[in-house]
Amino acid sequence: MNIESLQSFVELLESRGELVRITEKVSAHLEASAIANRVMKAGGPALLFENIEGSQFPLLMNQYGSRKRMSLALSCEDLEEQAAAISNLVHMVSKNARSLAALAGKIPELANALPRAVKKARCHDVVLTGDQIDLEILPVLTSWPDDGGPFFTLPNVITKDPDTGVRNIGMYRMQRIDKRTTAMHWQIHKTGARHFRRAKELGQRLEVAVAFGGHPALTYAATAPLPDGIDEWMFAGFLAKRSVRTVTGKTVSLEVPADADFVLEGYVDPSEALFDEGPFGDHTGYYTPVDKFPRFHVTAITHRSDAVFPATLVGPPPMEDAWIGKATERLFLPLLRTMFPEVIDMNLPVEGAFHNLVLVKIKKQYPFHAPRVAHGLWGAGQMMFSKVIAVFDEDVDVQNTANVVWRMLANIDPKRDISFVDGPIDQLDHGANQALFGSKMCIDATRKWPEEGYTRAWPEVCAMSPAVERRIDDLWPRLGLGDGPTASPLEASPPPWQVRVFDDLASKARAFLEPKDSR
Repeated sequence: MNIESLQSFVELLESRGELVRITEKVSAHLEASAIANRVMKAGGPALLFENIEGSQFPLLMNQYGSRKRMSLALSCEDLEEQAAAISNLVHMVSKNARSLAALAGKIPELANALPRAVKKARCHDVVLTGDQIDLEILPVLTSWPDDGGPFFTLPNVITKDPDTGVRNIGMYRMQRIDKRTTAMHWQIHKTGARHFRRAKELGQRLEVAVAFGGHPALTYAATAPLPDGIDEWMFAGFLAKRSVRTVTGKTVSLEVPADADFVLEGYVDPSEALFDEGPFGDHTGYYTPVDKFPRFHVTAITHRSDAVFPATLVGPPPMEDAWIGKATERLFLPLLRTMFPEVIDMNLPVEGAFHNLVLVKIKKQYPFHAPRVAHGLWGAGQMMFSKVIAVFDEDVDVQNTANVVWRMLANIDPKRDISFVDGPIDQLDHGANQALFGSKMCIDATRKWPEEGYTRAWPEVCAMSPAVERRIDDLWPRLGLGDGPTASPLEASPPPWQVRVFDDLASKARAFLEPKDSR
């Protein structure tokens, strides 16, 4: 799968019937988002808006908005292929204490992991500096009516630790303030915010570069909850099966992706007054309120001559970010198992905004094993933001939410099996009485052992005899009942959000997207 750039990814999606080009003139102020909202909720295609009012650049949305497109973005036919590759890599690396960089030359799977510097780059086809800088030429979305302004929603924000020089790429929304300035919404727990605080202690500006587009794995890597010391571009190169090519910026000393569609170069000044950023209709489905964040001053805009501007819409789920989160769930499960080998599977339902609910399947090995797993997960990187962790036995399909609800409610005694702790919460979480700190809940939905105080005989789940099932499978075609059902919906149905088809929304989206001359 030869994806070299965002342009080649667009071509791939189009060849697979996964993209629709929209030639009708559309405004980036609410209209593009209103269209994308219907299409995303209908499980529809990627959208390439070719006629955005006031901008010469096409706008790409919903490129990650299905399991198929998310898989293609990561250079595979299905996410489980990359999950298996990561699992194999973890197994190999666990036998060798060397760094990933040292192993890159010896393990074939890491051959493309190291970024490669070049002198010339497509991201420098056009270079705008000084009075040429104008952020208003970009089709930046105003997503929801009460948003504080237009927001960049798929930025790859590049900073370096002021002490060590170690690079970080994060995704932090950016509100456009004027032609040369944005807000930089790096939340207090994020690495970019840590770099900013250290620059403030040192009394110096912090250089920042923001890349958009390029290989779609770059943008995914910027969202990934990588452990400290794992470079996002190494991870992107591993996923894309090709090294990330880098070039030094025109007005900053930072490296940027050579094949990015757009790059904004500049700085934040810690001595400057913070900006009142927001409100913003966020992935929680609610508006996050106005809060103070630093200003990002743009010293250069560079872009490809054929640049495509990528953006996404977040809000009440399901949205495109459902599949970005699902990719993280699948790809990082092998890493989680290195710390918790008893974990078999997990599900971060999109309805829980990925950090509000975690469903975990374990091989239970000792009394009170479930709360031990929950407490361990709360200490594992960004899993600390998980509000509710529910733990199940190995015979429960945690990807099947109907099965999960049935088994959880059947198995728990609320007073016995629900426990609470206090700890850090996501900065966007509005449920707690105060910002950044609140309560968390563990639900132990496993079968209870005598050592846990359960003195009765735990019942077995009703299940048909395998021999009878085989007999009925053979008999079924002669029963006149069609192709199904062949199993209980609780056992056979995939998660509702994966198969939800909103017929009304889908028909409206198709009607809008259909060319006028064919109506």
